Amino acid sequence: MKLLRRVACFSLVALCYASVQPVGAQTADASSTLQALQQLQQAQQLGNATQPLSPRTVPLPQGTLNPNTISPATIQRMLSIDPNAGQSPHPPSNDPNNPPQDPNKAEAPLISAHDALPDNEFQRFVFSATGSRLGVFGQSYFMQTERTFAPSERIPVPADYVLGPGDELFVRVWGSIDVDLRVTVDRNGLINLPRVGAITMAGVKVSEAETVLRSQIGRVFRNFSLNVTLGQLRSMQIFVVGQARKPGSYTVSSLSTLINAIFASGGPNTNGSLRHIQLKRNAQVVSELDLYDFILNGDKTQDVRLQSGDTVVFLPKGPQIALLGSLDNPAIFELKGSTESAATVLRYAGLSRISVNRPTALLERVDSLNTKSPRSVNTLKLDDQSAEAALLRDGDMLTLFGLAPAFGNAITLRGTVAAPLRYPYAPGMRISQLIPDREALITPDYYQRKNRLVQFAAPTTQAAAAVDVNQVNVEHDVRNIVDEPNWEYAVVERLNRDDLTMQVLPFNLGKAVIKHDPEHDLVLQPGDVVTIFGINDVSNPISRRTRLVRVEGEVQAPGIYQVRPGESLRSLITRVGGMTPEAYVFGTEFNRATTKATQQAALNEAVNRLENQLASAGADQAANLVTSDAQTAMQLRAAHAEARKAQISRLRSIKSTGRIALELDPTTNTLNDLPDIPLEDGDRIYIPHRPGFVLVVGAVANTNGLLWREGKRLRDYLNVAGVEPDANEAGLFVVRADGSVEHNHAHRGWLDSSLDNLKLMPGDTVVVPEKTDRETFWTTLVRGLKDWSQIFYQFGLTAAAIHTLRL
Repeated sequence: MKLLRRVACFSLVALCYASVQPVGAQTADASSTLQALQQLQQAQQLGNATQPLSPRTVPLPQGTLNPNTISPATIQRMLSIDPNAGQSPHPPSNDPNNPPQDPNKAEAPLISAHDALPDNEFQRFVFSATGSRLGVFGQSYFMQTERTFAPSERIPVPADYVLGPGDELFVRVWGSIDVDLRVTVDRNGLINLPRVGAITMAGVKVSEAETVLRSQIGRVFRNFSLNVTLGQLRSMQIFVVGQARKPGSYTVSSLSTLINAIFASGGPNTNGSLRHIQLKRNAQVVSELDLYDFILNGDKTQDVRLQSGDTVVFLPKGPQIALLGSLDNPAIFELKGSTESAATVLRYAGLSRISVNRPTALLERVDSLNTKSPRSVNTLKLDDQSAEAALLRDGDMLTLFGLAPAFGNAITLRGTVAAPLRYPYAPGMRISQLIPDREALITPDYYQRKNRLVQFAAPTTQAAAAVDVNQVNVEHDVRNIVDEPNWEYAVVERLNRDDLTMQVLPFNLGKAVIKHDPEHDLVLQPGDVVTIFGINDVSNPISRRTRLVRVEGEVQAPGIYQVRPGESLRSLITRVGGMTPEAYVFGTEFNRATTKATQQAALNEAVNRLENQLASAGADQAANLVTSDAQTAMQLRAAHAEARKAQISRLRSIKSTGRIALELDPTTNTLNDLPDIPLEDGDRIYIPHRPGFVLVVGAVANTNGLLWREGKRLRDYLNVAGVEPDANEAGLFVVRADGSVEHNHAHRGWLDSSLDNLKLMPGDTVVVPEKTDRETFWTTLVRGLKDWSQIFYQFGLTAAAIHTLRL
């Protein structure tokens, strides 16, 4: 039993060793190995496999399997391995009782993506000369994974298929006799039919098989019908030699052809030829295949059906040339003979001549006999006649150039135009001919935006129908629906061919297109680029810009108006019909977009400065704290700091309105009292009706609007509103209805130092701020006296201690 286990173990080692040998060199007897494994499994089942073996009985080479350590699971797994898995070559079987397996099922892909061939010497030479790593034309066809080129046996057999040993026939006879037979052609080429005898079928074509059988059976029987079909086809052994990628013996289907064998073997290796592949039979060349004909044209005239014992020979690679540059498939091509025309090689690459600069190509040639200067460079024309006459030879490198992107007769129009394109040039062409009318300056976006203004939708309510029609939307549409051209400035960019510098020629678009002024209606030249700017691309004078102003409130015709050149606030209100009798001129709001941005920047800067000042003041207070009662003081400072942060947050939430204070007289009530301010784009004018209240906000008990009464002063309204104890009356200020501000510090004098006697007008707002530091003078004085008392007390203790030490 020990000996049986050792034999099985070494047979297993032999199987593992054979599985890694090259194809064609695997000679291990798989059946005997499997028998040994089965015997070893039986020995383990008998309980003998666990008995220890002496290591001195048979010395094991390093790296082999130890029979003492083989588990039953390992043996079971090894028994399930197909000994023929992964092997392409199969010995032929002529046993009629054991027909060969379907080659399509047994064959697996031999080539995978990671099996890429190394570069050959010519590829390395091209890379060193050009910096381009080119592949060999046709090699990519052999790099596909999970693909087999074996013929399918589920298709009808060709009529010229010749029967041979191993082919299976289904013979059906009915009439005077009724027989269904399944017979296989034996190695002698015969089949045996009951009561008929042996019939020679080897060498008979499929189309003639029924006739032969009918003739032989007819010698014995009469009045019958016959049908013959093929079953399992035979397999046969062929050989692949020479410069093949995977040379060796292969078992293939009887339907296989030369091309099937080429792809099954992985094609040629690095030095193998794609243009000279021979099929030899009985020491004679039956066919020589040029794979270029098959790859490029699908020509299979030299593709013949294989027979058992055939040999496929890959001859060494012939002359090679490199084709690179402006083409889709740069590669290294093999020449059929010693030379081939440039036109033929370009057809191999599938060259699109439209994108190639045909008058000029670069040909680098190698002359190995010239030892001093073996390499030379020449130019080559690629017109039809020259390309056919130019012969390429081994080692040539042909570089193709692309077409130059220059247009010989084009004028480029770009910018704010209807169709930014290249237009054909005509001699004497001018700007007005390139842009014939105003329609050529309307961009397509205008019509798209215009179409989006009205979309078909059934509004459910009247409010929903009017949602898209308001002053804000109308103003936005007026500003953005059309890309206005800059009528005052456009340019022509021109290349000076003498010194290759760019020239910029400005012109007035309006004078060129509308008035046809010869000074601005420039004469164009081929290659010019005409640029039309938009109104927002270059900053123009205010009088030439489109300025929209919104007028609202107590005017006769509120709305959005386009400002005329030189128009002011007063003249615009006069143009819209003037004011209504209810207009409150003193409360007129005048907002400007540019002022809004400036005010917001100044407000942000002021808040940042205030925040820094408060932080600095808090740090100074913390540094001046004394040790006595320091914890309480720190808590007080922390509370003040939180209050300051809240105030800063509120200040940061304030957004500027862009209002400009008009500084009107409170008694103003006519249009002529308004300032004559020039208007800008984005201005907003709002004239309210006369209000009947005054607002008091801030640190007051009553923040509601207070009824305005003529003659009442600021102090009267403060008394009614109720000033809080923590109010900072010193920082009190009044925002007048016209936007101006009255501050307490501005009214400081010898006798009257406050705004108490200021007469308020309807719409005025009184702002009473809170104190940022709520510590009173008496609190500060008491805390300071307490701190000094503590200091004197500490001095007294120190003096007493010194006196005691001296005693």
